Amino acid sequence: MAQLSSIPPECIHPALWKASQLARGHGAYVPSGYAELKTELPGDGWPLGQLTELLLPQAGIAELSLLMPALKQLDGKPLVLLTPPHIPHALAFSATGLKISQLIWIRCHKHVDALWAAEQILRNGSCGALLFWASTIRSETLRRLHLAAQSSETLFFLMRSMQAMQQASPAPLRLSVQTSSTGLAVSMVKRRGSLRDSPLELRLPMHPYLYSYAYPGKENIKAPVYSAGRPSATVDRHTPAFTSA
Repeated sequence: MAQLSSIPPECIHPALWKASQLARGHGAYVPSGYAELKTELPGDGWPLGQLTELLLPQAGIAELSLLMPALKQLDGKPLVLLTPPHIPHALAFSATGLKISQLIWIRCHKHVDALWAAEQILRNGSCGALLFWASTIRSETLRRLHLAAQSSETLFFLMRSMQAMQQASPAPLRLSVQTSSTGLAVSMVKRRGSLRDSPLELRLPMHPYLYSYAYPGKENIKAPVYSAGRPSATVDRHTPAFTSA
């Protein structure tokens, strides 16, 4: 027993860890792209083949911006958007570096159809990531999806309402995401390891181009300028010539 006490828990089994430290994590992980998150996530990134929950005050508060650095590492594999709250904008995804051919947008008129589609995608294992926005979902259904995710190496994120924070979940990683003055405030609701009391402030990446424009006669009106190390450019916009019918 004295010899076992001197052995680190992760050396006995990869699923063991001390309560005072983060689990080292076993299996595959995708880097989150944020140095602040790297030190707070078990395995230093988003887990593959597991259920990860993002609890949101409302859908569409830049959760895609949070996940975009990881989604760009899919090596061309399909990215499934299941029942997103808004219509996906193909040009916006293309501007981030993702190929439009990677996107798969699935709309479902019934919630049961969305659950069936999520399970089939996870069990198939041919997609790089599945992003699923669900309003209400039962605990037994969560366990079913988590088991389906473990049969593949799909990056699986389930976006739920903040009201689900008090509900039990088999997800090994649960985070609450809210907007802040600097970007996003991420709180660790559940993870394998010690808890974190204060939220983690993340600064979202800005658009890589710096630009401005001016209208004829209103040269003092400019678009928001994003600092990215490039000189600003002004484009003259002339009134187009009349086009005959």
